Amino acid sequence: MPTRAYILIETAIGKNAEVSQALMKLPQMQSVDTVTGPYDIIAIAETGDLPAIGNLISNQMHRVPGIVKTVSCLAVGS
Repeated sequence: MPTRAYILIETAIGKNAEVSQALMKLPQMQSVDTVTGPYDIIAIAETGDLPAIGNLISNQMHRVPGIVKTVSCLAVGS
């Protein structure tokens, strides 16, 4: 069973579209939505295991220009 994470993303001002487009190119992303509220984007990612989620966030997402902050919420059941 894949590991799913809901990732709340804060972007730099005016960077929502660029960040969303960059995230949609990552194969682990199941959904990338621009939202209102305290965060700018909510992304849903699925990987094979927990270390792969950590790698996705630390080594791929945090390198996307315009991402200021992420908060990751791991799914524990459905």
